[in-house]
Amino acid sequence: MNKPLLLSLAAIATLVATDLSADSMYNRIEMMEMQMKQMQQELDTLKRSQQEESKNLNLEEDDEDDDEAIVATTDEEDDDDDDEESVEDQIAEIQDNISDLNKNTNGNHLKFGVDYRFAVENIHYKMANGATAKNDAFMTNRLWVNMDWAATENLSFHGQLAYNKAFGQRTDNDTIGYNFENFDWVSNENAYDDIVRVRTVYFLYKNDEFFGSNIPWTFSVGRRPSTNGHLINFRDDDAASSPMAHTINVEFDGASAKFGLENLTGIDGMYVKFCAGRGMSNAAHKFSATPYADDATVEPNIDLAGLIFVPYADGQYSVNTQYYYANNLIDQLFNPTTGAPLNQFYTVGGLHSFTANFIANGIGDEINDFLDDTVFFISGAMSITNPNANRSMLGAPVGESKTGYSVWAGIQYPSLISEDGRWGLEYNHGTQYWRSITYGEDTNIGSKIATRGDAYEAYFTEPLIEEILSLQIRYTYIDYKYAGSNGFFGDTTGAAIKISSDMPNAQNYVDTAQDIRFYLRYRY
Repeated sequence: MNKPLLLSLAAIATLVATDLSADSMYNRIEMMEMQMKQMQQELDTLKRSQQEESKNLNLEEDDEDDDEAIVATTDEEDDDDDDEESVEDQIAEIQDNISDLNKNTNGNHLKFGVDYRFAVENIHYKMANGATAKNDAFMTNRLWVNMDWAATENLSFHGQLAYNKAFGQRTDNDTIGYNFENFDWVSNENAYDDIVRVRTVYFLYKNDEFFGSNIPWTFSVGRRPSTNGHLINFRDDDAASSPMAHTINVEFDGASAKFGLENLTGIDGMYVKFCAGRGMSNAAHKFSATPYADDATVEPNIDLAGLIFVPYADGQYSVNTQYYYANNLIDQLFNPTTGAPLNQFYTVGGLHSFTANFIANGIGDEINDFLDDTVFFISGAMSITNPNANRSMLGAPVGESKTGYSVWAGIQYPSLISEDGRWGLEYNHGTQYWRSITYGEDTNIGSKIATRGDAYEAYFTEPLIEEILSLQIRYTYIDYKYAGSNGFFGDTTGAAIKISSDMPNAQNYVDTAQDIRFYLRYRY
């Protein structure tokens, strides 16, 4: 081994032994990177030197004594083998030392990523009585800090911190009900204060076998990535999280387990995924007489359980289904005498939800480049209320179950004016008693998926600098036929009342809403 390489290994040993006593994590990692670069340069030099020596030896000829030349060549080949083994030993030794160095840099395995978005929106509302409300330039900063750490081949950690704030200090007051915009389901999708919150944090275990059977499986628990799920991710220019966004798009805490069935059935992409979560806890406060015990003065836990079943997915075409049941759903309590809203919830019942969609990631088989790069999807969904015996859900008669339906279709295709841009068109329709849990949808005028009526959307996404900097222009228009699309689940905020100019309190109900949004987004 040459002297510089020995010095590098000695330096690494010193760093490992002293646990890298640099002043900061940055300096520690910087020292490690410098050593690794130096070793790589020395290895490259050593390999080039060997290649040159080997080449020169092979070119040597000795016409006077062929036998001696053969013997000499054989000896040289043996020497080359020894040198190659020596290099392999050196590389193995360096890799071992680098591994030790990684373990002693106090967590440099944790990789960070940044996703920052500036957006400006033109928002306009028309109320049922004909009045209007608007904001010509609502500006926001949104920051996601991604954290990932693969501790082993099978076990990894994933987290995301989020900051979402309107430009400047937003005026506020103490009106009853305003505090609900900090509701835990939408705390990071709501442009409000300057607090950095946890959006997701969970560990993921994966294995290629399930108790010896040929079934790949995963398990995770924590604050799951349950927003920006399938279908809505096309518009939002994000990788899809696991839920089908047609029926659920909120933050919640829970667990999931996925089992791949492709090896057992021979059907491409088949899998089943079980999930469960808690949307609200009725635990008492810390400084009550019985900290964190069930609190009889508040409503029961809101829990959700369901499954995702994908019967077929070959990379181009896929069929996807999802079912869940949520219990103890809520609405805001109103004063029965004055009709004024109170800062309190009450439980109304449960909800069955089912959705199925078809996705074509490329239309046809090499008909032309445009169709090959076009995505089309269509999705249908159904919701069925399960009210408590003495409660009304969605404004229906007390104890009566109601079924709602929704259709969602969309197409995304290559830009006609640029090389890498994408255009998209989407349409949503929901019936009177349609109910989704999609409060976390990234649309400031309200969830278009939850619309009891019709919603139309067009967007254009364009990469500016590779995949690091991009822009998007998006137009969303919602025409409500019934109220309560963005409310809760009872007969107060969630009541499915027909929108009309002569309805009671018509000035408080939105008839139509539109949002024109432009953003610049940096991801790295």
